[in-house]
Amino acid sequence: MQKVLVLNGPNLGRLGSREPEIYGALDFGQVTAKVEELAKDLKLEVSVRQTDSESELIGWIHEAVDNKCHVILNPASFTHYSYALRDAAVQITKAGLSLIEVHLSNPHAREEFRHTSVISGVATGVIAGFGVDSYLLALSQLANR
Repeated sequence: MQKVLVLNGPNLGRLGSREPEIYGALDFGQVTAKVEELAKDLKLEVSVRQTDSESELIGWIHEAVDNKCHVILNPASFTHYSYALRDAAVQITKAGLSLIEVHLSNPHAREEFRHTSVISGVATGVIAGFGVDSYLLALSQLANR
């Protein structure tokens, strides 16, 4: 069974209450339940995590590499400036694993500072703008690889 870590960065623990017009009405627990349900159907072993800490997120990426887990990553605001996260993320694809960057909203349809991702250049692929379905599309892609 393929192992997948679904990693979420800052403020995603506030889903449902933080700008629902942008990020949707589902809270983090509901998003996690949808991800876990589809993963089970796709026969993927999934662990969904969220942190506001850059160092914890980097540690989880190292764990993914060490344990040969694919990663679905919503880096949130770290997307735009965290070269430390990028340096960790590159290790995923170098290990022959998939890294799919996801976003609930479409960063390119938002403020200009959100148009640049330092993660996209090292990701296997990017899925953005489909709300919680961004995660589900990423899971489906991993199951098809």
